Amino acid sequence: MDFLDLVKKRQSVRRYILERPIEKEKLDRIVESARLAPSASNSQPWTFIVVDEPELAYKVADATRGTLIGINKFVVQSPLLIVMIIEKPKIHTQIGAVLKNKEYPLIDIGIAAEHMCLQAEEDGIGSCMLGWFDEKKIKKLLNIPRKKVVGLVISFGYAPEDYKLREKIRKSTEEVVRFNSY
Repeated sequence: MDFLDLVKKRQSVRRYILERPIEKEKLDRIVESARLAPSASNSQPWTFIVVDEPELAYKVADATRGTLIGINKFVVQSPLLIVMIIEKPKIHTQIGAVLKNKEYPLIDIGIAAEHMCLQAEEDGIGSCMLGWFDEKKIKKLLNIPRKKVVGLVISFGYAPEDYKLREKIRKSTEEVVRFNSY
């Protein structure tokens, strides 16, 4: 598939077939695509926790739901979650982050996350990045040390056949692209 076609096709999928697990070779490609992602100073400030045990995946998925506003109800249908832990970057990246007031590890996990989602899409698997979750509950469920930070949770799964590709509604090129000056 042409890369731009892949980008046009990739969307956040919010319905999965729970009974259809993701094949090991496809999971391996998803994780490998993130492992190979670029990062500031090649720090690779991440750990990926693959959650594919059904009961545990349900509990982690439940920790992404917002009870007051009904957010992320679909995640419990996902047969696979990947929890992204932010690790400390190399010391010179930490210094650069302070000097430039940039959160390089956040940028880095964003790149790795999108690599995973694009690889999943290439293999016919839907995905959705989740920023809303109960971090304390997820840390407890997955034995994540207290001082670590959960950056993202990504749900993966096969969408039902009737799941429709939505039209991408984006700002026009003229609204978001400038040449040589703001």
